[in-house]
Amino acid sequence: MKAEKTLLIDDLLKRVNASPFLLVVDYTGLTVDKFAELRKRLSAVGAEIHVFKNNLVKKAAEKAGYPGELGEHLNGQSAYVTGVKEIFAAAKVMKNFASEFEKPVMKVGVLEGKLLDVATIKALADLPSREVLYAQLLGVLLAPGSALARALKAKAEKDGAPAEAAAA
Repeated sequence: MKAEKTLLIDDLLKRVNASPFLLVVDYTGLTVDKFAELRKRLSAVGAEIHVFKNNLVKKAAEKAGYPGELGEHLNGQSAYVTGVKEIFAAAKVMKNFASEFEKPVMKVGVLEGKLLDVATIKALADLPSREVLYAQLLGVLLAPGSALARALKAKAEKDGAPAEAAAA
């Protein structure tokens, strides 16, 4: 039995180390069909949800160097969300699913070795995706140049120069 536990802890440790985040949820009362639907939605954003014994997760978390306070939240019927991408998409799926079905209930999370409370996880879920943030940043960076080009074009047209000359 001890060898099986060691294998399970090693498997958990591998999952935890491969993921940039860990979300812990209470899935009490979630039907098998709904749990399967949640798995499907998480899979679409590069995340997975699994159920493990809490004491095994505690041991794997300790080995991974996670904050000791995490163990206080590992009780009851807990499921664990990990992923290969950013936490934002997984947190958004969890938040939307919980608002739709009232389950599962978020307990705690870990990101870059720091413990996240429920409010922080929900705030992360409300952030746009990385691609959208990059597009917004690019728009902010390009705005002054675009405004200057429009101003120069308007000035040139006002002075009677053709639009093609103003663009050149």
